[in-house]
This record gives sequence, C-alpha cells and structure tokens, in this order.
Amino acid sequence: FYLTPPQVNSILKANEYSFKVPEFDGKNVSSVLGFDSNQLPANAPIEDRRSAATCLQTRGMLLGVFDGHAGCACAQAVSERLFYYIAVSLLPHETLLEIENAVESGRALLPILQWHKHPNDYFSKEASKLYFNSLRTYWQELIDLNSGETTDVREALINAFKRLDNDISLEAQVGDPNSFLNYLVLRVAFSGSTACVAHVDGVDLHIANTGDSRAMLGVQEEDGSWSAVTLSYDHNAQNEHEVERVKMEHPKSEEKSLVKQDRLLGLLMPFRAFGDVKFKWSIELQKRVVESGPDQLNDNEYTKFIPPNYHTPPYLTAEPEVIHHRLRPQDKFLVLATDGLWETMHRQDVARIVGEYLTGVHHQQPIAVGGYKVTLGQMHGLLAERRARISSVFEDQNAATHLIRHAVGNNEFGTVDHERLSKMLSLPEELARMYRDDITIIVVQFNSRVIGAYQNEE
Repeated sequence: FYLTPPQVNSILKANEYSFKVPEFDGKNVSSVLGFDSNQLPANAPIEDRRSAATCLQTRGMLLGVFDGHAGCACAQAVSERLFYYIAVSLLPHETLLEIENAVESGRALLPILQWHKHPNDYFSKEASKLYFNSLRTYWQELIDLNSGETTDVREALINAFKRLDNDISLEAQVGDPNSFLNYLVLRVAFSGSTACVAHVDGVDLHIANTGDSRAMLGVQEEDGSWSAVTLSYDHNAQNEHEVERVKMEHPKSEEKSLVKQDRLLGLLMPFRAFGDVKFKWSIELQKRVVESGPDQLNDNEYTKFIPPNYHTPPYLTAEPEVIHHRLRPQDKFLVLATDGLWETMHRQDVARIVGEYLTGVHHQQPIAVGGYKVTLGQMHGLLAERRARISSVFEDQNAATHLIRHAVGNNEFGTVDHERLSKMLSLPEELARMYRDDITIIVVQFNSRVIGAYQNEE
C-alpha cells in the first residue's frame, strides 16, 4: 500500500506541537528558546503521553515523556498529575500557605502551572476533584513539615515522584463510591508508566528518570560537529547497577527468580515505574481489592494473576534517578523520548540529525556505504540526494517530526527512504506494533546567549 508524500506528511504531522518561549516573561529571561514535540502511535490507542508546562510561582519549565504499559491509564494520570506534585514540592512555605488559605475561604487559587498542550492531550475531567484532594493533602503535609529551608530541586523531584505513586496506590485501595471513578483509579493503579522529566531553570537542568525513556543533550563542538551527552540511565536488565539494586532489596533465596529473560520476575521490562501495583502490593491486598472492585476488574485476566515467585513485595519503585547538569553555551538542545525512538536510533545520530536540522547546515561527512558494494549509479544517486537535501529547505517545521521521519524511514545509508517510510506508516494497527513501538519526542532548544550571560555573571 503506497502513500504519497503529502499522505506521509499528514500522518507524521498529526500530533506535532511547538511552543516558543516569550523573550521576556515578566520575571526572567529564559534559557529555553522553545520546544517541538510529536508522537507517532503504534498501539491503538497510543500508550505514550507527553507534558510541558511553565511553573508560574517558581522559576523554571517542566517537560516530560511517559511510556505506558498494560494500557494507557497510568501514563495518562501521571502526565496530568506529576507536574503539579513537582511544582508544589518546589513552592516556598508562604506560597503554600497562601494557596491553602484560598481553598479554605473559597477564593480563587493562584495558578501554579501554565500548560503547553496539543489539542489531543486531554485531561480527565471526571477525576479532577479526586486528584485535587490528593494534591491538597500533600501540600497540607508540606506546610506542617515546614523546616524553613528552601527546597532542593533534586529532593523535590524525588519526593513528588514517590508521593504521586503512593497516592495512585492509596486511591485504588480506598476505592470510590462512584463506580466510573472507582474503575478509573483501579485501571490507573494496575497499569503502569515510566517517566522521564526535565526541569530547566536558568543554567540548572535536572533530569528525573524512572524506567527506560531517555534524556540526551545535543552539544555543538568547536569544529561545528555534534555530539551527544547521556543524561539518564535505563532502569532495565541491561543496567548492571539496576539489577544489583533489585537483588540487594530481596533475600538471597530469590536471586535466581528476580530477573528472568531480562524482565523483572520474568514479566516487566522496566525495573522502575508508576502504578503496576501487581509488583508492589501484598497478595492479600491484591485479592481484596480485585474481589471488592467492579466486575470489569474481575473479568480482566491481568489483574487476577499473581506474578510467579512473588514472596517479598514491593519489587518495583517509582523513585527516580536524578541527574543535574549545568548548561553551557555549547549545549544547544535536549531530547526527551520514549524507548520507541532509542530502539531505532543511536544517540549520536539523534544529536547529528537534530543539530543539523536546527542549524539548517549539513556538516558534510564523506558518504559512508558501510561495506556495501555500491554501483556507480547508486553512488550517483546518493550524491544527487545529498545535493537535493542541501538545496531544499527542510520539509519539516518541527524538529521532533524531523526525527520521527528518520527513525521510521532511515535506510542502511542513514538517509530517509520514502518507500520504506510509506510501508512503515501504512501498516495496519495489528501489525504496526510488531515493527515498532509508540514514539514520543520533545526537543528543547536552548538560548546560548542567555546561558553565556548567566555564566559571565558568576
């Protein structure tokens, strides 16, 4: 089934979103110029989510990608809730008091976040009151715990992740008299989601990561070439430290059954995630909740079975690993993406493709044909394609779209092959998932001038 270039473009651009940061937002000049984001589904419906927001009561911007599994319910909940938990964790004591007093006396609340959303990124209205009440309980506790010290960003991120995961678990245990909501909180808790979140404030970039989505920095070297700096580590069987951590948390007798076929208890790819209460609750609690839950839950095979060799839960945590990086003028952009991208592309290629796209300059590399026997005609074709690429203005107006085009359509020579792209995008739903995963990407562009000025002030 052959798609024309305009058809390919309309599929690739369906979920793209761009935001340009105003030069001066009234408080401070931002180190972020703006961001591009996009998603390409493989699952129907897509299980990935994305979020971006500006913190209004503190400085900084939040951006994140969330990769759901066993459905999209948990990724959806985390994408709408996590930034509120982070923002509240960063707020000074006086502001928290102000917000609580406003709720108490029924006055309008100070807005905490300004969301930057694509029309497809919906919020679940039905659960907003429940979510708000859980968040309020959290800030009330922060008020009571007030130590008068300013909050450390790293600590705020860790506390927010852990607290939200705890609330997801509690809401599911308590249930809700409204049967729709009851089913919703149970679906959220029994499905799962990874999260990779960036907080950018001036030259301070923090990445909080839980699971196997990734953050990568694109750096422009003095000779104009591009290199990648990894800012997160996958929490899965490929990460020896992570395997060690899991083993340390359980008795020696379980050592053989903890990680099987590169999965946690032989079932779960990521070793850290939100939700997934099947890997966190005791067997008694799981049975009690499923038995007293709505019928749809009983019909669901996934909620009924207990993972094999389940002796000393919890086996899974949502606690993030936080990495801090001080931005430098040569740090040009940040890529946050779910594993659908990293399964198809090496980070070095990601850095080069985005870097060349943003500067509009191709750093001419000798044509590499990687050990293939190439006829003169093919070589001529490659050179002609390169020439066309230099002369044409990039067809994508969005860096994330440009990256998805390469991730899905690259041939063995590293160039986009329209025929391959057409084939991959026209796969029927049930086949698409066999060839690729959902892909969600956010590309954040930094303002080198502002970052340089910050450095000079110091």
